[in-house]
Amino acid sequence: MPRVTGIGGIFFKAKDPAALREWYRRHLGLDIQGWGGTVFHGTEAAGTTVWNIFEAGSNYFDPSHTPFMINYRVADLDAVLAALRAEGCAVDDRTEESAFGKFGWVMDPEGHRIELWQPPPGGIPG
Repeated sequence: MPRVTGIGGIFFKAKDPAALREWYRRHLGLDIQGWGGTVFHGTEAAGTTVWNIFEAGSNYFDPSHTPFMINYRVADLDAVLAALRAEGCAVDDRTEESAFGKFGWVMDPEGHRIELWQPPPGGIPG
């Protein structure tokens, strides 16, 4: 019998939840509902969700000091990063591209590093 079948939710605390919800609505296009969150429906053909544990000393989340990072799938990484820069968001100048797709990063106003991921055509290897 399968036990865990995917990520059911991501939850984190904020100093100013209303302001942070508005930032995510405005800049990342999340459809924030009256109850304070949103639901993503698995309609993408390559709707992969990755779960991983990093070493405590990893600098992958830098410059964030939080012990977690959320990765969001996007259809066009370059367009999303350009829009975020135009809106004055703190977008990392660096991007990465590999067999696993294209990656870029932005910081939210409370210092959480957000990874944006454009999966490769045809899905991820493996």
